[in-house]
Amino acid sequence: MTLASVLGQPRAIDSLQAALRAGAVHHACLFAGPEGVGKERAAVGLAMALTCPERPDEGCGQCGSCARVARGLHPDVTWLMPDDERVSRGLAGRSDFTGTPSREIRVEQIRQLQERVALRGLESRRKVAIIVSAQAMNVQAQNAFLKTLEEPPADTTLILVASAMDRLLPTIRSRCSKVHFGPLPAGLIAQRVQQERKLDAATAGLAAVMSGGSLGRALALDLEALAERKEGVTAFEALRGDDVPALLRFADAHGGSRDDAEGMLDLLLLWTRDVALAKAGGEHLANADLLALAREVAARTSETALHRRHALLESARTAIVTRNGSPRLQLERMLIELFLEAR
Repeated sequence: MTLASVLGQPRAIDSLQAALRAGAVHHACLFAGPEGVGKERAAVGLAMALTCPERPDEGCGQCGSCARVARGLHPDVTWLMPDDERVSRGLAGRSDFTGTPSREIRVEQIRQLQERVALRGLESRRKVAIIVSAQAMNVQAQNAFLKTLEEPPADTTLILVASAMDRLLPTIRSRCSKVHFGPLPAGLIAQRVQQERKLDAATAGLAAVMSGGSLGRALALDLEALAERKEGVTAFEALRGDDVPALLRFADAHGGSRDDAEGMLDLLLLWTRDVALAKAGGEHLANADLLALAREVAARTSETALHRRHALLESARTAIVTRNGSPRLQLERMLIELFLEAR
């Protein structure tokens, strides 16, 4: 998990390696970009580089220090994340909490972090704190964290990993060195998916395209849901503005959870791109088996309408993913604006 092992992010990794060589790593780094594109892996790699006794400022990935960083057991590398994330990773059980594990990073956690990084390092020349899902800090936690950014402890590097940078206060963003991570190339994702999930090339390629550039999402894609995409697209294209109950049933069927809604919106965004490609005369669609339907929809849909559809789908996805919007209500709003207000 060294920095050199992070694939598909040459600009981000080159900038970090250059800062390490120059001894100019900022005391607070903000790794920003979509989920599943290597941000956390890079944070682990940077932590290794800053604590490795064998290859300082690079990280060997093999010594006892690097192994403990990778396992989250290094005494000088502190991890912070929401409680529900700890549960989902098997780092804690639901019985460890009196109520439902929080999806936020709370001010109490920030204060514990401040106490921890104020101590002297036990093994390494630097201490590192990795804040996973940093955008999950609530306002009180962010205000408390500002004090650490403004008066950073000596020999300490703070790494914020965020998939929604705009949810962080401007005062936090301005005090961090930003490292941007973009979507991964579809070819790289398809290769990894084919290797790790033992899929045929066609299925791996479809998973890569539907992942939106996220390896994590591609690896987690439900194959059954992948096979059911045709049913979802067909049901969506059958919707009409004069059948409101059908619109509500569609929203109810796919808005039961955040993951379900996000998956459907990703599919419809990809499908809208396919329709636009078919309208332009293209044939190499992501959903290659739906070429005939794409051409049919393209023939009766204007370019303006396709742009509007894309904007409404993207707006609903953003509201669900970055602003904690209700999945079902966001789908309902999108469908009503798309089918009713367009009449």
